[in-house]
Amino acid sequence: MADTGLLALSAAIAIGATAIGAAIAEAHIGSAAVAAMAEDEKFFGKGLLMTVLPETLAIFGLVIALLILFK
Repeated sequence: MADTGLLALSAAIAIGATAIGAAIAEAHIGSAAVAAMAEDEKFFGKGLLMTVLPETLAIFGLVIALLILFK
């Protein structure tokens, strides 16, 4: 029973760290994508794809957190 708190803390760190990392990456990529689309509108698809890719980090963090909680 004493390990329940540590498991919850570990899961929170797993999802929190990956979410913060994904947010920082999306901010940098999003600003660059908007700048590229301001120059040429044909970069919309590439910019959208590159903006969505870092979100997989948060999904991986969620999977790890669930694995930690339901071991």
